[in-house]
Amino acid sequence: MASLSRVFTRYYSSVMAAAAKSAVADATAAVKKTAVKKTAAKKSAEKVATGPKKLTGILKPMPISPALTEFMGAAESSRTEAVKRVWEYIKANNLQNPQNKRQIFCDEKLKTIFDGKAEVEFIEVAKLLSQHFVKAS
Repeated sequence: MASLSRVFTRYYSSVMAAAAKSAVADATAAVKKTAVKKTAAKKSAEKVATGPKKLTGILKPMPISPALTEFMGAAESSRTEAVKRVWEYIKANNLQNPQNKRQIFCDEKLKTIFDGKAEVEFIEVAKLLSQHFVKAS
């Protein structure tokens, strides 16, 4: 019997040690997860405190040419907004070729901003609009 209790004690000790290690690991993981959440919350709070992001690249409003100003109704615009408004105008006035949707028929208003072309491909729209944005010195 004595040998049986010794075996049981050794087994019980090893099982309890493994359980203790597991509990410590779980507690450590919980602490790390809480720390990560606090860090993420702190970063998002800093973003809110610093205000909105500064617009750059194609999202940055820039001065535009007189022809595009007349079309858009504003003295400055971002490149994305200009393309969006041109496409809205094209769709509203049904200026796409029904057989080839990539082709756009230009009316008089579009000819002023598309170098007087009667037809343009949709891929040319951004290229033709880029010349209307005043380059920074």
